[in-house]
Amino acid sequence: MNTAPLRVVLADDERPARSYLAALLRTMPDVTIVGEATNGTEAVQLIEQESPDVAFLDLQMPEVDGLGVVRLVRKAKLPLVIFVTAYDEYALKAFELNAVDYLLKPVDEARLREAVRRAHDRLERADLRDAAAGNVQAAVREYDATAPPTRLVRIPVRLKNDFLLLPVSALASIVADGELLHLTTLKQERYVIAYRLKDLEARLDPARFVRLGRGTLVAIDAVTRITPMPGGLYVVALSTGQQLDVSRIQSRVLRERVLRL
Repeated sequence: MNTAPLRVVLADDERPARSYLAALLRTMPDVTIVGEATNGTEAVQLIEQESPDVAFLDLQMPEVDGLGVVRLVRKAKLPLVIFVTAYDEYALKAFELNAVDYLLKPVDEARLREAVRRAHDRLERADLRDAAAGNVQAAVREYDATAPPTRLVRIPVRLKNDFLLLPVSALASIVADGELLHLTTLKQERYVIAYRLKDLEARLDPARFVRLGRGTLVAIDAVTRITPMPGGLYVVALSTGQQLDVSRIQSRVLRERVLRL
């Protein structure tokens, strides 16, 4: 059996909760804390820098939460994940369905020791370790599909080794290209993220964004001109200079939502 201590990182924006968890972990000779993060953005950078065995991630962090960390960490760098959370029925259901470890706040020491023991076991066996990585990603998808959507205020965008927190209010258009989304801002800045358009749309304010087609979403405030085309279709011009076609179905939606007084 591997006796090397687990290398762990902690991420929690609440200092007392993070300090309490760190204090408990420091009493365990089979655990070494290699870093602490005060938010999700720091957690992503810390995980990719330190390559820990385990990450304890607070689920409810502002801007980039624990689930967001899992989405943003490069797949090859994703460690075992143990979520730390206040009660969240949707998250707990997703974790239990997909056999993902979690700790409820306030953290119970016996429960923490059991989670650490399981982490050691999973690291000992490649099949369990690989399954754990797949399970946590499946839990994120389950949570996204079942939890009530929370409106996004900012979108984390990777810029090499850093992250830009892009305000949703700065967006002009979102265009899908396979598994990637191309974001264009009102200032004509362009960014790319890996996310599904329908999942992002579900977290945006529907009063501020409208679909133009299967792979295009625009901010209504960015629309400067709508030009009718043959067959009841439209072409939409944005303040960025973009001209985007509107599908037949979405042309009807556009007429109802935007062109009717």
